[in-house]
Amino acid sequence: MSSYAIISLGGKQYRVREGERLLVDRLPHGEGKTFSPTVLLTGGGDDGPNLSPSATVTARVVADVKGEKIRIGKYRPKNGYKKHTGFRASLSQIQIESIGASKPKKSETAKAPEPAEADDRVKGMPAGYAELTVAEIKTASADWNRPMLEAALEYEQAHGKRKGALAAIESALAAKEEAS
Repeated sequence: MSSYAIISLGGKQYRVREGERLLVDRLPHGEGKTFSPTVLLTGGGDDGPNLSPSATVTARVVADVKGEKIRIGKYRPKNGYKKHTGFRASLSQIQIESIGASKPKKSETAKAPEPAEADDRVKGMPAGYAELTVAEIKTASADWNRPMLEAALEYEQAHGKRKGALAAIESALAAKEEAS
């Protein structure tokens, strides 16, 4: 007997097997993307049904399609009232890639994140500079010395994210030169 899983997608439950294709309500993932639906139960293996929350299923969106046209007709006798409309559901065709026994443990997959500032930090830059807003940079840059201002300017030029910060640092540098 092959293994199966019961998954929940869009408030509905489906019994799936590996390699199986099925139509479900439209998913936000888009064509070609893989995702992991909520697994309610796995079974069919040697151990029998498994209600473990660590079980995982990997699915891939094959295509976004429209369902079959449903025709709706309204009619009231002796009044000449006839109305016809139609409806096609937005669906996603998914394929079950794999049914696994357990999800990888967090300790294996997620190592301790290295501080982002260590890679991007320029020598002499003020502490916590990357987290400062443009307004905070404008007020704080008046108190920084020339090497700190130059390091902050180098950081901003390398990353080019905040044009207002560049202007504030350049004006602070110009003010330091005028004072010299």
